[in-house]
Amino acid sequence: MRREGVDPMNVEMADVLCDFCHQHWTDDRPMVEGHQGACICGKCLTISYREVVLDEADSAPSGFKCLMCLEGVEDRQALKRGDEPGWQSPMYPEAIICRRCIKQSAGVLHKDPDIEWRKPG
Repeated sequence: MRREGVDPMNVEMADVLCDFCHQHWTDDRPMVEGHQGACICGKCLTISYREVVLDEADSAPSGFKCLMCLEGVEDRQALKRGDEPGWQSPMYPEAIICRRCIKQSAGVLHKDPDIEWRKPG
């Protein structure tokens, strides 16, 4: 997500916001970008990873569409992932991420040597 009124030709770190908490990107708040500019920060990723991957919880409503990959329930059913759980931001209910995107985003941040974020475990 981008701050309102941002010049798309001159986007800076402070212009990039997490779709799940609306905090801006900083050196100590890493971000992963999904489709169409959707972003999740390391703090929200930690919470979602703990809840969905480690605790096997599902806070997403049935039939949700993932903000990061844009897959809806029909897409997941076609890929034999129709019952895949997701995480819904408690602050912004329109912000939902599927387990696959949580795991992929965690892998991206975990492998980056310039970022100190690690998968919860």
